[in-house]
Amino acid sequence: MLKTWYSFLLCWLSLQLEANPGLKVRITQKGLDYGRRIGMELLKQEVLKETFPSWSGQESFSVVKVNYVISRLRINAVHFPESSASFIPGTGISLSVAHASATISADWKMNAWLLKDQGGITASISGLFIAVVIKVSRDSTGHLSMLLHNCQTSINSVKVKLSGKSSWIYSFLSGYLEKPVHTKLNKNLCINIRYKIQMMDAQLRKHKVLNQIDAFAQIDYSLVSSPAVFKSHMNLDLKGTVYPVGNRTDPPFVPAPFALPNKDDSMLYLGVSSYFLKSASLAYYRAGAFNITMSKELATTFNLNTALFKDFVPEIALSYVTACPMLLKLMATSPPVVSLNADRCILHITGCVEVFAVLPYSTTQYIFAGNLTASTRVYLTITKQRLIISLLLKRLHFSLLHSILGFSEQMSLAENFLSYALRSAVIPVINDKLGKGFPLLNLAHTTLTGPVIKMNPVRRPISCYRILVLCQACAFLCVPVLVKSKCC
Repeated sequence: MLKTWYSFLLCWLSLQLEANPGLKVRITQKGLDYGRRIGMELLKQEVLKETFPSWSGQESFSVVKVNYVISRLRINAVHFPESSASFIPGTGISLSVAHASATISADWKMNAWLLKDQGGITASISGLFIAVVIKVSRDSTGHLSMLLHNCQTSINSVKVKLSGKSSWIYSFLSGYLEKPVHTKLNKNLCINIRYKIQMMDAQLRKHKVLNQIDAFAQIDYSLVSSPAVFKSHMNLDLKGTVYPVGNRTDPPFVPAPFALPNKDDSMLYLGVSSYFLKSASLAYYRAGAFNITMSKELATTFNLNTALFKDFVPEIALSYVTACPMLLKLMATSPPVVSLNADRCILHITGCVEVFAVLPYSTTQYIFAGNLTASTRVYLTITKQRLIISLLLKRLHFSLLHSILGFSEQMSLAENFLSYALRSAVIPVINDKLGKGFPLLNLAHTTLTGPVIKMNPVRRPISCYRILVLCQACAFLCVPVLVKSKCC
């Protein structure tokens, strides 16, 4: 019995220590190849702007020693005809450049016995090979971290051409300067690469993992574990929790494990779990986003006054000889429930409603109150790098709690009015609040356009569904995106 309890305790502890993500990102080999192509173009631009420190040295020519200084070294042209990138399982990313070439210019000074001179130097480098392995991990704050794991470089040939006053010695000295230039470049390439990767890592740490969506909610994009690197792809597990602004209290539920499909024919896959949607629902509920007071000024699609009840609840219209403006107060009494089905996503809202007449001098008179439950269809779109959620009212049920006019026998008519009001005025206000959307990760400044969203069932022991989002085209590339939910 003790052994059974011990095994149960270990199992429970392992579950507590395991942090499942709310969002998953997968970068495939196709995505890595795209990043390499863009990265090589950016690297060329950076290399051409690069500056290098001066260095000095000494060379012996028979019995004569020559001291030299090379300064203002700069790269004028660079070519990367062959490059490749691949995933290193369990480590990170391997990048290599072969048969690269560059043209370098600099100033030189020479000091020898009975001879001083200065001028310009042009060095042509060919057969440059660079192989770099970058280790990716998660730091203590949940940021993606990059570290130079291995670096190898070699240069096949360096040709040096000098210009200056004493032209008769240029051809003699050029051959001797090729060796130190070759050695210096070969030695400093990996040092410069390490520095660049450290700068990239520092930039990654500056990125906010907590992004504010709007005045109500913020989303946590921190990594819950180090990236999982496989031969064909790399997975990033993100927390994907939505919080009310200023409140980082975790929701009273945890994400269940879910997996992206075993596919690599797209550049990028994004998995969105139902935990993400549930946490968003709870965050907006806690922030009061579902509590709406609808007045005459906000009801742009119809005139919200007592005369409007003429066709719904005549008693109300007859009670006010002069039509009075109205206030419609709706309050969610519990967090809306997200339900994922095989072909749709439904949001179930439970709340209460209070209706008031606005009398002269802005005083209000209570008319009736009741409970309501509403089912809304949820539509997901991706616009301008944001996941947009919009609602469409499908069903409404109303039960009267209290009324000063006693029209309980006309409940269906009151329900029709509330359904009309929600469709015409309230839901548009909620959609306007949700319209700013949830910011998606901006990978390599890629803009996703033309997404197609589908929901397909996942065969699991319990009811699960996944949402598929296929991005047909992007601003810079064609990249299908998969958005997949975990178990409900």
